[in-house]
Amino acid sequence: MSAIKQQINPDANLAMRSYIQRVATGPEYSKDISFEEARDAMRHILAGTADAVQAGIFLIALRMKRETLDENGGSLQAILDAANIVTADVDHIIDIADPYDGYTRGLPISPFLPAVLAASGLHAVSHGAEMVGPKYGATHRKVLRAANINIDFTPQQAVQQINNPAIGWAYVDQKATCPALHDLVPLRTKIVKRPVITTVEVLIGPVRGKSATHLMTGYVHKPYPPVYEYLAKLSGFDSAVLVRGVEGGVIPSLKQKSKYFAFKNYGKNDGQDPSISELTEIEIHPEKINIQQNVRAVPLPDLPPAKNIGDDTATKLDIDQLAKHAAEAGLSALAGQQGPARDSLIYSGAIMLSHMGLEKNIQDAADRIRSAIDSGKALTHFQKNKLHLT
Repeated sequence: MSAIKQQINPDANLAMRSYIQRVATGPEYSKDISFEEARDAMRHILAGTADAVQAGIFLIALRMKRETLDENGGSLQAILDAANIVTADVDHIIDIADPYDGYTRGLPISPFLPAVLAASGLHAVSHGAEMVGPKYGATHRKVLRAANINIDFTPQQAVQQINNPAIGWAYVDQKATCPALHDLVPLRTKIVKRPVITTVEVLIGPVRGKSATHLMTGYVHKPYPPVYEYLAKLSGFDSAVLVRGVEGGVIPSLKQKSKYFAFKNYGKNDGQDPSISELTEIEIHPEKINIQQNVRAVPLPDLPPAKNIGDDTATKLDIDQLAKHAAEAGLSALAGQQGPARDSLIYSGAIMLSHMGLEKNIQDAADRIRSAIDSGKALTHFQKNKLHLT
């Protein structure tokens, strides 16, 4: 239902009380709040002017009620208001936005994708955090650290790496982009379930291009593409690729047909009705770009159990070891070793190159990615961000 607009109360305690009274009244009687009210609530949560108990109740109640577009959008806008977003001195940026809670069912190879795109003519950035619920899996930060990559650039330092044509990519951590949001990780652990933050944090876009910024993110559940479309436009992305990927990431299944949704908006969404979708659905088949695998993703090796299980929210695997194996698989793929890791980079990279029009079709785009990998160019771009070189 549409939320009835109410005047924002300047008193943080009374404002949060009002929001909780409406969103936390049970499945039949809970009411939606407006964009500006959701923005105000998240602003108080980020600033610490909302009591921690109120913040937790609000986030879990909003999730149980199921967030509206306005509630998602207002929450994102408050985070954008608090974020340190910078612009690179390049026309286009590809923003690789994988789930911040990481991977637990396969080895994540997408942390290597920005370097592959950079070697193929597209400047790229990825972002994330050390460990976030509800999955607490292997994240870009963990995998890149295991590969000896600098993961602690400020946004301004990341821009320098991206501007450098010999590098062309960087990783930016949430604690540098939006410290107030990163400070909520302990609260998110205590509320256990996936809050609205999990949905919207991937849309921050820490580094933007001079002319346009292009989102590449993933999803699992069918209702999410139009939600991400709305949020991407709100955040200012000029186009987006929304991949039905393994574990909600940007790499599709390697052994069966999949699809992605895309829009190309180029900044013309001001005042657009969010109910009007510009998404185009594109079906994709791995065999059409000469990928033939009998696994959906890079399989997990035998891993030891987690050193400290803690509670039921934590994964039972040793995630640091998972990240180490992912780093080894990714580096081998960049060195040209054939297998599911290399194919993962080819597949996801080809989707983005064809979306951007660098090649006329996905088959030619895949060939371009293969050339960037097999020539050693992608590995060179990746290694330029190594700790001892920066």
